Amino acid sequence: MELILLRHGETEWSRAGRHTGRTDLPLTEHGEAQAKLLAPLVEGRRFDLVLVSPARRARHTAELAGFASYEVEPDLWEWDYGGYEGITTAEVRQSRPGWYLWRDGVVPGDEAHPGEDIEHVGLRADRVVARVLAAMRTGHGEPGPAIAVVAHGHLLRVLAARWLGLPPADGRLLRLDTGTYSTLGLEHDQHVILRWNAPAGG
Repeated sequence: MELILLRHGETEWSRAGRHTGRTDLPLTEHGEAQAKLLAPLVEGRRFDLVLVSPARRARHTAELAGFASYEVEPDLWEWDYGGYEGITTAEVRQSRPGWYLWRDGVVPGDEAHPGEDIEHVGLRADRVVARVLAAMRTGHGEPGPAIAVVAHGHLLRVLAARWLGLPPADGRLLRLDTGTYSTLGLEHDQHVILRWNAPAGG
């Protein structure tokens, strides 16, 4: 059984390189087109479990891709960037030269968005992985069923690292673009990446 990861389509902030954690932005027209190009992955295939981030950019992507039903999973929210929400890496580096999210983390934000460290993002990803593995163990065992997760770039990179048994920060090694899909699975009972950062429609 495969675990298919879909990163949501483009938003205004993702296009501009702005850190988009809990700000609930819609897809751009291009983002909607990207999501529709993911439909061949969904059409005619049975999914035993579909988990989607609460963010509307993720839910809209799931719907445009053709998922008739899904479960909203709060643990799939994107990294809470705290005080770096809505700003770019270049802007952060004006006050913190050489800053790198995966190494240096975020600064606290407001009460609603206090910010997360990488370990906390990893714990959320671990809970999702545990749900996926439980569903795989209780799946119908028929040819072709899969599990899908629709979420965000950094969160999915952390999830993939944890799937492989790597530290959460090793998600830095796995670039992931908007509107792409990736596939995780098993080979001889070992967790592996089957495909990564594949373009929609590709």
